[in-house]
Amino acid sequence: MWMDERSIVALAPMADMTDGPFCRVCREVSGPDFVIFREMVSAEAICRGNAKTLKMCEFDAIERPIVLQLFGAEPKQVRQAAEILVEKFKPDGIDINMGCPVPKLTGKVNSGAALMKDHERAVKIVAELKKADLGAPISVKTRLGWGREEEILEFAPKLEAAGADLLTIHGRTKTQGYSGKANWEMIGRVKKLLKIPALANGDINSSEDIRRCLEITGADGVMIGRGALGNPWIFRCHCERSEATPSDKAGDCFVGLQSPRDDILNVILRHAQLHLERYGEGSMVTFRKHLAYYFKGVPGVKELKMKLMRVKTFDELLLSLRGGA
Repeated sequence: MWMDERSIVALAPMADMTDGPFCRVCREVSGPDFVIFREMVSAEAICRGNAKTLKMCEFDAIERPIVLQLFGAEPKQVRQAAEILVEKFKPDGIDINMGCPVPKLTGKVNSGAALMKDHERAVKIVAELKKADLGAPISVKTRLGWGREEEILEFAPKLEAAGADLLTIHGRTKTQGYSGKANWEMIGRVKKLLKIPALANGDINSSEDIRRCLEITGADGVMIGRGALGNPWIFRCHCERSEATPSDKAGDCFVGLQSPRDDILNVILRHAQLHLERYGEGSMVTFRKHLAYYFKGVPGVKELKMKLMRVKTFDELLLSLRGGA
């Protein structure tokens, strides 16, 4: 999956955002030439057979190539969870979260970014997964370090030696969270140390960002997170086989118009329909977070955005959009 003449482009796993409906919309809008990483799930919950967590891992065939991401701190438990996911869902890869900065993971659970402080445990997790011989590549998503950017220069080679098939590096430390600017130059330093593919992540919001990031980092590809929210078109910009498309920034399609373009509206409505199918009647309230991103930075739609933050049904959404801006 990682071996291709072109640079890899991937959708980042984002909690509560990269679920089935959103990933499917990205695929339908942008085509087959990027990799989807689904939102993280708990290894412990998978091993317990938690129905809600297992449901989160379900995907449609159209979403392939797709990677399921686990978080956990116990090597054997992470291995067991990965074995369950591979047997039950047959994803194209398994990714381990070693970069999420939220206290829920880094606190008592000692997973996510906390693994950057416990190299021995992190290495054991990767080694245990490789021992399982899952028949699927094992990747790790991490950051530059817990508090210092240079920490990754020691951490990344250890993960490679343990058997990781690919690393994704977010260009910030845990203590930075999502503040400040992603350090692409440091990702470039890490890339020079590795023989396995490395993806650069952080502050990639346009086709120009993709080009510049690859140029600066020398990475094998990029992983796009927040830049894809409300902007499922962004993955089209690297696909040589794609036909001419709208701007790779969805908001640009609204500029200077009295109402949003029909093709953009249709994608929003399609996303809403998939969301309702997945989560049932009444779930339009949770879809509002996506609406906020679709219209983020779009001028002249303040009143429409206020309406959208109050919609409770698909009919209300349709009326607001068609009647709207």
